[in-house]
This record gives sequence, structure tokens and C-alpha cells, in this order.
Amino acid sequence: MAITAKLVKDLREKTGAGMMDCKKALQETDGDMDKAMEFLREKGMAKAAKKADRIAAEGAAHIEVSNNTAVLLEVNCETDFVVKNDQFKALLSELGKHILKQKPETVEEALQQELQGDGETVEKYINATVAKIGEKISLRRFTLLNKTDNDTFGAYTHMDGSIGVLTLLEGTTDADTAKDIAMHAAAVSPSYVSRDDVPEEEVNKERDVLKTQAMNEGKPEHIVDKMVEGRLGKYFEEICLLEQDFVKDQDQKVKQYIDGKNASLKTFVRYEVGEGMEKRQENFAEEVKNQMKN
Repeated sequence: MAITAKLVKDLREKTGAGMMDCKKALQETDGDMDKAMEFLREKGMAKAAKKADRIAAEGAAHIEVSNNTAVLLEVNCETDFVVKNDQFKALLSELGKHILKQKPETVEEALQQELQGDGETVEKYINATVAKIGEKISLRRFTLLNKTDNDTFGAYTHMDGSIGVLTLLEGTTDADTAKDIAMHAAAVSPSYVSRDDVPEEEVNKERDVLKTQAMNEGKPEHIVDKMVEGRLGKYFEEICLLEQDFVKDQDQKVKQYIDGKNASLKTFVRYEVGEGMEKRQENFAEEVKNQMKN
């Protein structure tokens, strides 16, 4: 029987096992879904699958740097207790080193890459850690940055990796300055480097909102446009890193601070763990109760 991509996908959704493991199981069982599921259970490949439908919105952001390449990644788990687990920390480091070396373009590509030269994929390595720790764990996202010898990275993780920021400063090798900017971004959560990076559509939408607000305030129409541009400037100060008041010196903007170091900010990446994800609703006491019932 031909093993189609849909069959593999269906088995993966039912078991949570790795894509290649699902394909092998179907090949071994001539495409019989029930037998393939049993095959995976017998081989222990579906251990992680039982946890596949759980919510994993905790976790940690992690940064690895090697020479002129750096990566910021986010790995999710179910509870914040696991973040302090040595096996989880080892997983973060191993994944970071792998991504730095192999430079995958997507999470999906990374998961199917061979990890340590012994045939084990990244996905299998994560699933093995799931089996040891007992929680759903997943590589959610990562960003790779490259620099020259004349530039520097700034790396900062906050509170066990609940927030991670990676910055790239050009024209300086002063890592302390780059870290200062990373700490600022962690604290203030900017969306863009400068106003030039803000999409025109977003600017126009904000301009329309501000114009409506001004008109509703009863402002004379001939001064509304001037007011809107002034308020738009305040909006840019809120979302653009370079235009924000520097957290370590409120008397100057971030741009002024960087200019004073004869440097320029090329880019930054900020991950806040679990942002945009569904959160667990159960509290710890309820979780313990539920476990005691099983």
C-alpha cells in the first residue's frame, strides 16, 4: 500500500510521534493505522504523544553565541518548574548549538536534522527529553543573526529566560553597550528599531485613529492635522527603540546613547515566552488534586 503524506500526517496527529517514525510505522504495517499506532507504542515512540494535546506555554528563551553568529530561541514546556530542571537546561544549550552549526531556516527543518552524527534527529532528542521529564516540550521559534568582526552582539535573558533579547550593534565591539540595549528592549518592549521600519499601513491606521480622536475632542479642523503629526511622534516614541527614553538614563534617547558610543543599532530580537499562546488555566493546587485522582 502506498504511504501517502496524508496518512503520515494523520498518524502524527493521533500519536504525536515524529514524522519519520510515523512513516516507518506505516511502512512496517502496510498502511494500517491501528497497527501503526500499536507499533509506535511498542517501540516507545508514542510516549511523547500522550502529552501532545497539553498546553505548553511556559518555558525559556535561550541565547547561544559562537564567533560571528548568534541565535535566540524559545522552547516551551507545561510548567515553570521544568525551566529550572538541568535536563531542560541541557536541551536548551544543545538546541542552540545545533542551530548555530546547521543554520536551519525553519523549526520544521531543524526538527528533521540529524543532531549529533548518530542518526538521532532533533525531534527525537526532544521527545527523549519529554519521556525523561514527563512534560510536553516543543521548540517554538528561533532567530539567527550574523555580524562582522567590527560589530558586537548584546545578549540578555531575564528571570530564568522568561524574556530573551539579542541585539546587533555595528561599528563597535563594546559588548556592554550592546547588552545595555538588550536590557532596555527587555524592559520596554519596543516593536521596531526606528520609525522607518514601521509599515506604512500601520502608520496610516494610527494616523486615522488619532485624527478621529482629535475631531471627537472638538478641535478646529485647521489644526487637526498638526495635532495628529505631533501625537504620531509620541506613538513612534512608544514603539521604536531608538526613539524611546533610555531606561538607564531617562535624560537621553536610546539613539543618543548609541551615537555617543560611535555605533549604530542594526537590529534586535525580543522573545517573551508564551506571548500569543493559550495559557494554562489550572492552578498548581488543582493540578495536584487532578494527579491524585488518577
